[in-house]
Amino acid sequence: MWSLAGLGWRRGRALATPATRAARRGLLGPRPTLACPTATGCRDPGRRYSSAGRKEKIDMSRFPVENIRNFSIIAHVDHGKSTLADRLLELTGTIDKTKNNKQVLDKLQVERERGITVKAQTASLFYNWEGKQYLLNLIDTPGHVDFSYEVSRSLSACQGVLLVVDANEGIQAQTVANFFLAFEAQLSVIPVINKIDLKNADPERVEKQIEKVFDISSDECIKISAKLGTNVESVLQAVIKRIPSPKAHQKNPLRALVFDSTFDQYRGVIANVALFDGAVSKGDKIVSAHTQKTYEVNEVGVLNPNEQPTHKLYAGQVGYLIAGMKDVSEAQIGDTLYLHKQPVEPMPGFKSAKPMVFAGMYPVDQSEYNNLKSAVEKLTLNDSSVTVHRDNSLALGAGWRLGFLGLLHMEVFNQRLEQEYNASVILTTPTVPYKAVLSSTKLIKEYREKEIIIINPAQFPDKSKVVEYLEPVVLGTIITPDEYIGKIMMLCQARRAVQKNMMFIDQNRVMLKYLFPLNEIVVDFYDSLKSLSSGYASFDYEDAGYQTAELVKMDILLNGNIVEELVTVVHKDKAHTVGKAICERLKDSLPRQLFEIAIQAAVGSKIIARETVKAYRKNVLAKCYGGDITRKMKLLKRQAEGKKKLRKVGNVEVPKDAFIKVLRTQSDK
Repeated sequence: MWSLAGLGWRRGRALATPATRAARRGLLGPRPTLACPTATGCRDPGRRYSSAGRKEKIDMSRFPVENIRNFSIIAHVDHGKSTLADRLLELTGTIDKTKNNKQVLDKLQVERERGITVKAQTASLFYNWEGKQYLLNLIDTPGHVDFSYEVSRSLSACQGVLLVVDANEGIQAQTVANFFLAFEAQLSVIPVINKIDLKNADPERVEKQIEKVFDISSDECIKISAKLGTNVESVLQAVIKRIPSPKAHQKNPLRALVFDSTFDQYRGVIANVALFDGAVSKGDKIVSAHTQKTYEVNEVGVLNPNEQPTHKLYAGQVGYLIAGMKDVSEAQIGDTLYLHKQPVEPMPGFKSAKPMVFAGMYPVDQSEYNNLKSAVEKLTLNDSSVTVHRDNSLALGAGWRLGFLGLLHMEVFNQRLEQEYNASVILTTPTVPYKAVLSSTKLIKEYREKEIIIINPAQFPDKSKVVEYLEPVVLGTIITPDEYIGKIMMLCQARRAVQKNMMFIDQNRVMLKYLFPLNEIVVDFYDSLKSLSSGYASFDYEDAGYQTAELVKMDILLNGNIVEELVTVVHKDKAHTVGKAICERLKDSLPRQLFEIAIQAAVGSKIIARETVKAYRKNVLAKCYGGDITRKMKLLKRQAEGKKKLRKVGNVEVPKDAFIKVLRTQSDK
């Protein structure tokens, strides 16, 4: 029995003549093309539309180098980068104007939930101005200090930046850090004062701050409201007028810089490239300067903001390239690509990401190890700044020690594991990488270097083997209203910080610079700073090397046995406080036994803190109805001997849920 749908389909096939089939395939002459509907701000100038309405490939040769502008948007967290990017995409017709256009370039679920940008995203905009068609390549960057590595990479593909400052909040710590990143890269800076529609906005005050801190004239500032779209058009015009076109030459051999990469399980590595010389098209054979491997290009195109294949990419343009690379390590960030048998001088590239925080990661159930392993591998392909080392624990089983750029980076990684791969994990207390200078020649031969880096506290060497310990330090910038200075200074002193500088930005805002030991700020400093300043202070830090410190390894013992997972490295002066806190948390988390459990914090052979979990007590006197006291004493004595024997035989095993409680409370304190 034939279905109507099937009959209709067959009838349609039967009615198609060879001529109509040939016309469909385009064999009877070229397809008619339709001109782009609007002249100004055309959705995609240079792109042809077929009569069927299907998008054809954009002709990138229509954009000479002098009509190209590559720029980034940089700012402090929540100053409106992504909103401004949305308005620019709408204004150039790249996306349709709808109320749902919020955080278009923030594609990850974690970005939309937290309202922050985690990964830099690229979009190519086509804009008509004064009778010329311009190609504007926009890169939206993260604002949080943990992702400044993403920002520095993005700036390498640009010639200018839009520095967005909130008209209400003014200059904040990350604004300063991002400005200096752009300044060091010698990029043109266009200051944009956003959120002028807010009730308490004071753009004139912010202009003065920009003039004082960055030495940029207030006349150069553009005042906009990205939310309402007020004056956003002038931002595009300023980009064309004030940002130079890239210094690129089409006639030279291909030289392309890989500034970012993502992984697609079907197509392999998608490399984001900025072309400094030459051109690249599908079918070209390219070579990686880093690995010296040769690949054939399968696809090139621009991000608009989704992938849009093109016939070719030319010098000065920013786009993507797929060449059958199976692993993100093949598309090394900062690598130079060139044509086969046409070698060129490689670009300087980037410094590799430097992990600032390390944490152990273990599956909640060891049967989930293989699933978690593949999830971690896939996620690190998309986030190359995470370092992975295999690790083993007696209590938690097989796992990894992961290196992150900061605490938020660690949280985001964990959240992405849960959301994208449905994996639940146990994360140990975050630690920082310490260094130890070895004393004996024997040890130096054993480790093959004089200075060793310690990322696992359990492997911290004894004082007798070491000349000195070194801890990582960072240069922190705090910007705060002046009424909170006293409290913030006390907080910094309590964290062993050394003040380096203090400067008034305007009448009531102060910029403080401190040298902090990284260990003191990595867990809860930011939360303490926010609560002390009612949320007004902002904080940013940059790596400042290592300094000598009096460090000790603190062991946690249960009835004299060391619990390896709870070993921590602390400063000598803070050992007692930290040890007491861990012992108290363990006391609340451990289940009671029939014998007493002694929880101790020890530095070497010296016990510095102790808590006791009392034993359950069976009432052995319940069966005695009066009688002689000696009978009762005999029963109690026998019970005490039994408990003493049980304590010798019985081992205390920390249950997993107790571990999770202790480790979580430590990171949430």
